Amino acid sequence: MKKVSILMLIAVLGVSLLTAFTPATPAEAPPEQVKQTLVFSSRLFSPPQEQEYFINEIIKPFEEEHGVIVNFQIIDDQTLLDRAAVQQSTNHVTTDIVVAHNSRMAEWIEAGWVEDMTEVVAGWTDRTFSTAFEGQTHMDGSQYFLPVGADVYLLLANNKALDYLPAGAELDTITWEQYAEWGAAVAAGEGEGKVCITGIPAKSWIYMFGGTGLSYGAGFPDVNSEGAMEAWKVWETIGKAGGFVPTVLNIDSCVDPMMREESWLTVFHNARAGQVYASNETAFTLAPAPTGPVGTGSIAGVSGYAIMKGSANYDLALQFLEYLTRPDIQVKIAKGTGGFIPPVEEALEFLGNEAIDEVINKAVLVLENGVVSGVPAGDYQDWGAVKQCYDDIFEDTILAGADVTQARLDEGQTCVEDLLKTE
Repeated sequence: MKKVSILMLIAVLGVSLLTAFTPATPAEAPPEQVKQTLVFSSRLFSPPQEQEYFINEIIKPFEEEHGVIVNFQIIDDQTLLDRAAVQQSTNHVTTDIVVAHNSRMAEWIEAGWVEDMTEVVAGWTDRTFSTAFEGQTHMDGSQYFLPVGADVYLLLANNKALDYLPAGAELDTITWEQYAEWGAAVAAGEGEGKVCITGIPAKSWIYMFGGTGLSYGAGFPDVNSEGAMEAWKVWETIGKAGGFVPTVLNIDSCVDPMMREESWLTVFHNARAGQVYASNETAFTLAPAPTGPVGTGSIAGVSGYAIMKGSANYDLALQFLEYLTRPDIQVKIAKGTGGFIPPVEEALEFLGNEAIDEVINKAVLVLENGVVSGVPAGDYQDWGAVKQCYDDIFEDTILAGADVTQARLDEGQTCVEDLLKTE
């Protein structure tokens, strides 16, 4: 019994010692404060590499500085509008900032879904927004959108194509007739076409052709005018020579065909041209779009930031837009996303001598000195259907190597006009 008692005493002492040296359970830590979240929905920067750059190099520094979260979403223009309609009609606004194309800005403003930022912008004295797009970003003297990511069209050539450049042609002043002759000569010399356009329906062909038409005095969209006919004849020359890449009807962007060297010649969106050119500037030559009798034609576009009416984070949204439109940040965005034009005049002072800076400088030349037109998508019931009117002429006439006739173009014009909105 005595032995058992001693063992029990030792056990009790052991438990007491363990209890004495066991640290007290700390009090439960207070929950981490929920960070303010800004919902930023954009139709711009949709390619994965652009999204990654914009998130890591532009958004994250702002988040870290302000201790907030920016919920960045890529949404197309129509879905943005549809979502806004629901939020506004239910008085349950969950989006703070939208980025819309200039062709759709009027719809936002007329609906009353975006804030008037005129007075706010007037206080930002270190930046001057380009006046080229005021017709879309402004309405009745008030500013609703802040422009970002302007674009025009540039000529990009694989240097292998330079051996076929027509005699006397200079790339910075090449005419559309010379461009067509060049494309035909490459096809004859290489045994297959090397000119790239986006042949998949409802992509960029309408804009590629539109720049040619503007160079000859046509409007946009304009299928059958005298100037448009001259423009179609340029592309007819390439088609009859078998000048287009064999896979043209499967191409939705000329970036990959140019980088694979499947294509050697194209006139396309400056940011996409910049993506290819900056990947290997020793292999490519960049120039403004070709010229016609009235100048260098190009379809020009821009996107714009706006604050959604009823935003729950209005002050933070303003801070973010002030940051995004600083001249140095505008250039940082432009250079990191392929070479968009930063539509802030002071931003151009931050350009250097890299390949991507050359892309931006050439694009600025086209925007400032060319014959440019915006995209009047809001005037039509279905802009994709308008694109199809042009796509059909390309496929059944140009690609087929047939003559462009006035009758066919008149049909195309009717196709476009039948899609105009009627009120």
